[in-house]
Amino acid sequence: MKTLVVYYSKKGSNKFLATKISEQLECDIEELKPRSNVFLFFLLNINFGIRSIKSNISDYDRIILCGPIFVGRFIPPLKSFVKKYKKQIKQLIFVTCCGSTFEKKEEKFGHALVFKQVKEIMNDRLAHCEAFPIDLVVPESKKDDEAAFMETHLDDSNFHGEIQERFDKFIKLIQ
Repeated sequence: MKTLVVYYSKKGSNKFLATKISEQLECDIEELKPRSNVFLFFLLNINFGIRSIKSNISDYDRIILCGPIFVGRFIPPLKSFVKKYKKQIKQLIFVTCCGSTFEKKEEKFGHALVFKQVKEIMNDRLAHCEAFPIDLVVPESKKDDEAAFMETHLDDSNFHGEIQERFDKFIKLIQ
């Protein structure tokens, strides 16, 4: 199955995750770039879209879209990508490294709400959604420290234990 990983990452965790997925599947990878400063305009609820990607989406059997979730929202660059290429995407898998925990996934800022939005847009072409909450790598002593959540990013030094196990299960599932 010909696969393309497309990612957007502001702080690096989703780039790290996308790269790991691409390496495991031995597939192409491409960065998604917004037309403007997404954070400034995100706060104002303004979306100027994304730059076109170099790859031809129609050439791929599936697209793995990897990116963050902010305050329980399907952020503009990711949403723009899905809407722009919806007709060309044969199968979509959405993956996120996010701040919402599994325990709070259904709450106001949880990742399950974003997964529902992706499903509404893609319908039966959405094959799977997967979350890798950052709390899986935050040290136990800092689990209640909001600053620690904001400062922690995925990298080789912390990608082990439960997050590695979940990643391995995810890769098996999509292979």
